[in-house]
Amino acid sequence: MNEYYDVVIIGGAAMGSSAAFFLMENSDFDGSVLIVERDPTFERSSTALSLSSVRHQFTNPLNVRISQFGTEFIREFRERTSIEGHGIDLSFQENGYLFLWSEEYVENAKAQVAVQNSLGADIVLLSPQNTKEFFPHLRVDDIAAASFGRSGEGWFDNVGLMDGMRRKACSLGAEFVADEVVGLELLSGRVANVYAASGRSIGCGAVINASGPRCAHIAGMLGIALPVVPQKRSVFVIDCQRSPVGRLPLMIDTTGVFCRPEGSYFICGSEPLVAGDTDVDDFEVVHEEFEEIIWPALAARSENFESVKVVNFWAGHYAFNLFDQNAIVGAHPEIKNFFFVNGFSGHGIQQSPAMGRAISELVAYGEYRSLDLSAMGFDRVLSGIRFSEGAII
Repeated sequence: MNEYYDVVIIGGAAMGSSAAFFLMENSDFDGSVLIVERDPTFERSSTALSLSSVRHQFTNPLNVRISQFGTEFIREFRERTSIEGHGIDLSFQENGYLFLWSEEYVENAKAQVAVQNSLGADIVLLSPQNTKEFFPHLRVDDIAAASFGRSGEGWFDNVGLMDGMRRKACSLGAEFVADEVVGLELLSGRVANVYAASGRSIGCGAVINASGPRCAHIAGMLGIALPVVPQKRSVFVIDCQRSPVGRLPLMIDTTGVFCRPEGSYFICGSEPLVAGDTDVDDFEVVHEEFEEIIWPALAARSENFESVKVVNFWAGHYAFNLFDQNAIVGAHPEIKNFFFVNGFSGHGIQQSPAMGRAISELVAYGEYRSLDLSAMGFDRVLSGIRFSEGAII
């Protein structure tokens, strides 16, 4: 195995696998790639524990375009990642997102939908009466409107996305190693060596920090203060005594509680009961969130959710960007061969295709070629200019 690689990717989940895939797929890139992953089971990765969904209902045009490419990639996934004719079907359930809006947010909702439609997103603004016609189980007396993604939004196989990209990258020559990065060496303003827990010293031409909730720890090895922390989110799977029927979307209630179908069950969650960062190894479920926030909101929204039973639950971590809750992507302004793909604050799985493509372009060409993500660079953290996005969940 080589002890020098043109690109070392720290983290092999969705972001790291996407970066490796797009690098290896690019005929203009002929370098060597090593993915270093501390937990090859990915059991506690943000990717594996995510809700694995994609939406176009963002307020910033750049975020809309990022997720539109995610949808395109998911639809083409089997063909793009197939190996010897065998590909993975991500079982994309294109059921849409349904945002419920109270009166105070209606004007904002109208403006958002106008932006989304101008970019080609298939989003429609519904009246309360139309919402009831589409989704008869919902109580709509307290809403003034709803925005619904008729196509392009939904959920898919998160682990399949990660595995398919990584396996395709490796079939094209990338290497994968189960190890933990414990140090980075800076020489003449560039990362020169990556040190692993196994004792390996790996020379490198570039390093991509794709380490999810641990990304600030990796950046700290170079003295970089990255404002990204692990934030725990508890998720619950419920069985309804009398389930609503029909083509059901991922619903975002006026309370912020979300719910979507999963087979014959439903997956639901909310913002944390107690805000703030958590220990990177804390995966204890906060059951009070279901009892105090989630179930009361769902029961108030539909009589079908009045009688439910929790059948499963888990907790995962957002890599939460404290600065502005949006991705930090691109090269460090001074350490030019150290690249960020961090701080997605719950949007990572849907944004991973566009981010992998973008970071691969920076490595291969020194510039963005498909979609200019300069506004999401680390420079904005230093300058204090926030990336504006009004639809953070």
